Amino acid sequence: MRYRLMFIKPYVLLAALLSLPLCAADKPAPPNIVVFISDDHSMLDSEPYGSTDIRTPNMAKLAAEGMKFTHAFVATPACGPSRTALCTGLWPARNGAEPNHMAKKTGVPSLPPALHTLGYEVAAFGKVAHGNYGKDHGFDVLGGNQIGDSDTVEVAKFLANRDASKPLCLFFGTRHPHVPWGEIAGYDPAALQLPPKHVDTAPTREQRARYASDITRADTLLGELRALARDKVRGDTLFIYTADHGGQWPFGKWNLYDSGIRIPFIAAWPGHLKPASSSDAMISWPDMLPTFIELGGGTVPEGIDGKSFAGVLRGTATTHRDRIFTTHSGDGDFNVYPIRSVRTHDWKYIRNLHPEFQHHSHISRSSNATSGFNYWQSWLAAAESSPVAAEKVKRCSVRPAEELYDLKSDPNELHNLADDPSQTERLKQMRSEVDAWMQQQGDKQTVFGKPLLIGEPVTMVDPGAGKKKKAKGAGK
Repeated sequence: MRYRLMFIKPYVLLAALLSLPLCAADKPAPPNIVVFISDDHSMLDSEPYGSTDIRTPNMAKLAAEGMKFTHAFVATPACGPSRTALCTGLWPARNGAEPNHMAKKTGVPSLPPALHTLGYEVAAFGKVAHGNYGKDHGFDVLGGNQIGDSDTVEVAKFLANRDASKPLCLFFGTRHPHVPWGEIAGYDPAALQLPPKHVDTAPTREQRARYASDITRADTLLGELRALARDKVRGDTLFIYTADHGGQWPFGKWNLYDSGIRIPFIAAWPGHLKPASSSDAMISWPDMLPTFIELGGGTVPEGIDGKSFAGVLRGTATTHRDRIFTTHSGDGDFNVYPIRSVRTHDWKYIRNLHPEFQHHSHISRSSNATSGFNYWQSWLAAAESSPVAAEKVKRCSVRPAEELYDLKSDPNELHNLADDPSQTERLKQMRSEVDAWMQQQGDKQTVFGKPLLIGEPVTMVDPGAGKKKKAKGAGK
């Protein structure tokens, strides 16, 4: 597969976005669009995607009334870069927000002004962008807590007082189930199912119950927002539930395994989407920008990475992408581990750019218990006597240069086939695809932060001062 290098200067792309025409009189009125974004929610951890132990009744109801996408992915498994890719339609190497907590490059255009030009009022409540970056994306309205907990009260006030003659694009973001997870509410830790890559310890089960409780809290907010949308947003309305990436667990967030990049994406659009339907079309978060532009009657600008899947929503197409590229650069000194990957329906290739680095994250390098260090310590303790636990701990921190998975027979990505002689040609092909994609993106493969090399003692990173100290027993 060959990729054509295409770069458009930011000011040219901005001009293209702002020159999008308003809907002509003979075109149907643009639909309202309401998007609910949860924080750190892996796809499989919900009822519509097969979970039998995590309660998400409102997600289940949304899926029963609309279409469930089974192959939806994010551009990158860290909060800030993922949300910037959503707002710009560009992958991190091109929008500038590569590591977590970095703003997009000056002059890179975003989604809200493009929709505003089409007549939309564009509002964001809660955690939609990352931290204070909402101001960089040109939303007409910014409300709620952009970083922490946010409820639907301000949304209700906004909807009651806005000019309803304008089409609305409303984003609502909840912090749930981002850490710190709240108190356990109605879950029995002993009864929960653990992912196969996890070490089964009492602290792990306790935190799993907290995580599940927070998912249900997000689901409750989803029910509230849907009720507000039905009552206050009149006319043709597309409603979407999605998440910025997978949960904060080992092999999830900060990783390019499916538990980190594959997310729930459920859309209900009465009169357009068949109830209780499902689509295996492969879509990615940068695709939302051009999709909304097309649905709003605009022309998708050239030069962006996102591709409109409006045809899938309108029922005129059943497929979209044939492969998904993902990237991760890091999250401060907690996580210095750049990774790239390509995924088809049935296969995934992962390139660990620096296998000489140890893979760590807030879970293993922050003494803040809410980040997961308490249960991570129980994994380290279990590894002292259990070969199975020891292998899981080692696999979390020590990675090979390349990984290859047959997702059809190995959906949990447990068996790396990169060294399998029967997969030599496939490995070569997927390796070349990642090479071409990185070149097309202008990916400099930058290392952000100070890595830990294999064999070095594991030190802790102070979340406040950025100071490190030796972790007792963490290097074992």
